[in-house]
Amino acid sequence: MADTRSRFRRGRSATAERDPEGRPDEFTVLLAPRDIHDGSEPERPRHGRRRGRRRVWPWVVAAVVVLLVVGGGAGAAYAVWPDQVKTLLGWSDDYEGAGTGTVEITIKDGDLGSDVAATLAERGVTKTSQAFYRLLLQTKPEPTLVPGIYRLAHHMSAKSALEALQNPANRVISDVAIPEGSTVKQILAITATATGKPLAELQAAAADFHALGVPAGAPSLEGWLFPATYQFQPGTTPQAMLKAMVERMFQALDAHGVAPQDREHVLTLAGLVQKEGNGSDDAKVARVFLNRIAKGMPLQSDATVSYGAGGTTVVPTPQEYADKNPYNTYLHKGLPAGPISNPGDAALTAALQPAYGKWLYFVTVNLETGETVFSTTETEHEKAAARFHAWLKAHPNYAK
Repeated sequence: MADTRSRFRRGRSATAERDPEGRPDEFTVLLAPRDIHDGSEPERPRHGRRRGRRRVWPWVVAAVVVLLVVGGGAGAAYAVWPDQVKTLLGWSDDYEGAGTGTVEITIKDGDLGSDVAATLAERGVTKTSQAFYRLLLQTKPEPTLVPGIYRLAHHMSAKSALEALQNPANRVISDVAIPEGSTVKQILAITATATGKPLAELQAAAADFHALGVPAGAPSLEGWLFPATYQFQPGTTPQAMLKAMVERMFQALDAHGVAPQDREHVLTLAGLVQKEGNGSDDAKVARVFLNRIAKGMPLQSDATVSYGAGGTTVVPTPQEYADKNPYNTYLHKGLPAGPISNPGDAALTAALQPAYGKWLYFVTVNLETGETVFSTTETEHEKAAARFHAWLKAHPNYAK
């Protein structure tokens, strides 16, 4: 009973309330239960404009809402629903496709995904940082971004940019391959060609070899550059390149158990073995040199003569044999003044673990196959040397 009275009072109040001029209040009219059919004649509107107002009002409200969005209300809507507003207006935070042109970007060691996203946007690779970072978060498993310099394109989609960063072919690096037994002069030329660095800059860095970590007692950089393949990023200085090679040699020496005070001696012997050996007989070559040193005999290595005189031929000239430089082991006993090449692991092993034997001589009798004859007497050696000269006569180009 109470509910009925309540509904009645509400209905009565809604239909009876009027403004001071006698017109029904628009809000209360909308609430009045006028559409309930009770079988009586439909009540006609007391004012002819009332039904028209009811039709126009929703459109007025809609127009006001549009004006608010287009006008000052747009800022508020964007602040609350930025992505929705952008989508509604046809705007995307991402490009489409693989882009055009080229641009290089750098991923630094320690960069987070957000850092990479910001870099891509700043360099014009992606449209926004949000597009790329959102893709990183959505991709499973989580992508790994390797530090380095990458060659990408302008206006790439986030997906294309991520794929490009994960493709090693897009890394901008220089491969510098140093063969075993190369000299510093050869290594500098190889590095200059591979990296595009001026040879003069590399030569200047090599001249200040103590700054690269080479011990104070070493006569030069020779022997301290480990032969291997190095990868250098653009912008790497000549000093940094050579220092990396020196540090790699330190690692090799440490791995072979060479004490710091013995490094120069080991590198000198290993560099000599690297030049005179054939790979398979290196341990025997090392033993020959050590046996000759033990007996007080000069090493008589053609390789040291050629190196000290700046020669480039397999067989030194008479002038080079007579050159009194400290690398001429025909004139000076013992090991040369320093390494004559940069040895690899095999030569280091041979120098540290020479074969057992009493050989005092060896000669390569075939420069194409590397066949080497080892002898304990001078007579045996002369016979082997004759074989070499006969081979050399048949292959005169090897003497040039």
